[in-house]
Amino acid sequence: MAGKQVRVFLVDGKVGGLTTAEIMTWTGQLLKGARKDLGRIRERREARKTGVYIPLGEDEETGKTKAYIGQSDNVAKRLSTHDQNKDFWSEVVVITSKDSNLTSAHVRWLESKLIGMAKAIGRVPLENGNEPTGGADLPEADASDMEEFVRQLEILLPVLGVDVLRGRATRPPAGAPSAAWTAPAGPGGPLPVAESEPDRAVEVSPVFRLVQMPGAQAQVIDGEFTVLAGSEVAAQMPDRDGYKASSAKQYKVRQGQHRDLVADGSIAVGTDGTARLTRDVVFGSPSAAGAVIAGRVSMNGRINWLTDDNVTYGSWESGSTGESGSTGESGSTG
Repeated sequence: MAGKQVRVFLVDGKVGGLTTAEIMTWTGQLLKGARKDLGRIRERREARKTGVYIPLGEDEETGKTKAYIGQSDNVAKRLSTHDQNKDFWSEVVVITSKDSNLTSAHVRWLESKLIGMAKAIGRVPLENGNEPTGGADLPEADASDMEEFVRQLEILLPVLGVDVLRGRATRPPAGAPSAAWTAPAGPGGPLPVAESEPDRAVEVSPVFRLVQMPGAQAQVIDGEFTVLAGSEVAAQMPDRDGYKASSAKQYKVRQGQHRDLVADGSIAVGTDGTARLTRDVVFGSPSAAGAVIAGRVSMNGRINWLTDDNVTYGSWESGSTGESGSTGESGSTG
């Protein structure tokens, strides 16, 4: 993949203030700011254009990020409405074009596309209640240009800490024909792929399986350790006694992660008592992933996640793919 030069400008000269971002030779431009700076955002030239906006905030029930995706011929005016009617958001990203060539038809198409992708990925819940139609079909050349516009957004939004488009589609996009969708599979089955999104370029690693639970599959996707939809996972993490203080504290953390995944539907328990992931789930490390998936207090993920060729995650990560088995680290803990 070719390198990208990303320009991020801190308007206030500090992190957390107004920020603009763009990619060289790309016509798009992003503006991000906090809700407390809404007055200044509305005064910005970028915000007074036709564009798409993404308010983001914390879900009070889960504590996780949620978002809304909308479009307007004048984003600044629309944000004034959302300031009065939507309480959840604390910051917003505005997506416009430097050359002012985005029309109402373009942004209606873009809004519909981004909502469909975000819901198919399922990483950040959306506040959107209705599925936009996307308006009239764009001319072929315009549609091609907008597909490229979306590919640049997939790169630039995560740079600003916005992950609504980060990851793979693990749910059928809105309007996708059933024949174009492969549902999440169990152990040994095909990985979930949205064939209706053939242009999504997502860098992935080999597939790793967990020694303690071979039905769990994981990959490094876009630089993040991701346990794949359809993976088998411990159905419960009940309270346990007998741990030392530090281990007991760590178990509580893993138990809380597992409980949250069950609560938001990411872990589904079947009638036979087995449990599987309904979507891709990103973890901070392979060890954290292994512990939650296997229902343990801790796990050395660098040696317990293996490829089908018995290459450990640690060996793959270090580039020593000819080695397998031990990396000189201790094993797992129950």
